[in-house]
Amino acid sequence: MFTEKDIEQIHNKGITLDQVNAQINRLKNGMTHSQLLAAATVGRGIHSFDSNEINELIELYTAQKEQWDLLKFVPASGAATRMFKFLFQFLQRFNTSKDDIKKYVEKYGDPLIEIFVSNLEHFPFYEEVIIKAKDQVPNFESLSREEQYFQFVKTMLDEDGLNYSFFPKGLLPFHKYANTYVTAFEEHLYESTLYASSKGNAKLHFTVSEKHHKYFLEQLENIKPQLNEITDANFDVSFSYQKEATETLALTKENKVFRNDDGSILFRPGGHGALLENLNDLDSDVIFIKNIDNIVVKEKNKSDSKYKQLLAGVLLKAQNQVFDYLRQLDDGEIDDADITAMAYFLRKQLSVYIDPDFGDFSFDEKTNYLKEKFNRPIRVCGMVKNEGEPGGGPFWVKDANGEISLQIVEFAQIDFSQKSQQSIVYKASHFNPTDLVCAVKNYKGEKFNLLDYVDPEAAFITMKTQNGVDIQALELPGLWNGSMAHWNSIFVEVPVETFNPVKTVNDLLKPAHQVT
Repeated sequence: MFTEKDIEQIHNKGITLDQVNAQINRLKNGMTHSQLLAAATVGRGIHSFDSNEINELIELYTAQKEQWDLLKFVPASGAATRMFKFLFQFLQRFNTSKDDIKKYVEKYGDPLIEIFVSNLEHFPFYEEVIIKAKDQVPNFESLSREEQYFQFVKTMLDEDGLNYSFFPKGLLPFHKYANTYVTAFEEHLYESTLYASSKGNAKLHFTVSEKHHKYFLEQLENIKPQLNEITDANFDVSFSYQKEATETLALTKENKVFRNDDGSILFRPGGHGALLENLNDLDSDVIFIKNIDNIVVKEKNKSDSKYKQLLAGVLLKAQNQVFDYLRQLDDGEIDDADITAMAYFLRKQLSVYIDPDFGDFSFDEKTNYLKEKFNRPIRVCGMVKNEGEPGGGPFWVKDANGEISLQIVEFAQIDFSQKSQQSIVYKASHFNPTDLVCAVKNYKGEKFNLLDYVDPEAAFITMKTQNGVDIQALELPGLWNGSMAHWNSIFVEVPVETFNPVKTVNDLLKPAHQVT
């Protein structure tokens, strides 16, 4: 199938021919849907704690955290373009000489633009845009109200204006304090000092696109001195890009390899599952994971941060017990009662499926089985009550080998043509806000190779358009989905107030993003 030029292109990306052929076969064979058994609920896969238990777990974390190398991992490469989708449509559709906002809303059924223009002064970027608009349009003040709205949006998005759509979410104005605004990037730096720092050091790692890297570095240099003074913390910030070797090819609807105009193979980013490689390169003991757009203003952050400490407390408590059990298993000074206690802990605290024939195993088989189940990376995932947000959630799943486990499953992984699967989804009580704390080293202090714990069958296949042609695109198993399928997972209920993503620009008007 491949020419010498193709093979050279593939090898230059750090990909093998076997990997490429595996991608082609996966696309041709179609994706494997998750087999849901039940939604995870409180008491059945999701842990819930009362105020006393929460305080105890937070105290455990704060007492032990100085022993550990902590890091906050923030996926931040996504462009802000989708935040402004309805504003781009407004620029294309709106006729300033004929339309008014009310008519536009009625014509296109788009209430988002009405919300936007009715609240302009509440956006953190309002003054910056107004100043730029007046600079570019000297008669701005004399324009009609509709013309001013149009010019405001144009100034925000156009390349010769502020060009907001070029930048990633992390570098856009998210919150306004007094006469200045701060970006999501800056807020994440501040937030890390509330729960993810030790010994006076706040370590953060951001995955960014190569074209935006220099802008992150420039902002870091500008804000570090002030943040150092405010927080009394030393910031150690690193960056990485998605690796070319994680890119995937695409097929046409006729199952032919899609090629660019110059005849080269089209390779596309492999989705957030590609970031497992970036995560695997890090060497910290405890890693917090949170998306760049899920950040709140400082005052609300102070109250929300206790739930990050709760998740970390749950993690350390579980890890302490797991390490203790593994050392006992190594020493060999255990009896049947110890074996029973360990199996109970696996099932009850880590929600691990125990082989039905475990009771018939020999003593050595039992100890080896327990070692294998315990000696894995651990993740604790916050779960919020489902209030209709799109996306994945916690479910009990059965794999092709009949093994049952707790997983975070995206809707794209579910076969909605099966009514039984639909029913399980509609009964789900909780949603995944992508709020994780991870332990990635074993009881001997050695780092796990996270690539060993992926379920390759959990890859996504989606239909996309490239240069007007429909293509089948392949995404790697999601970072917190199939990429962590074989981790030990603990799901913990946290308040919905801890989940405040910015999917459209109008989300910045919500109370969590407004300084009161």
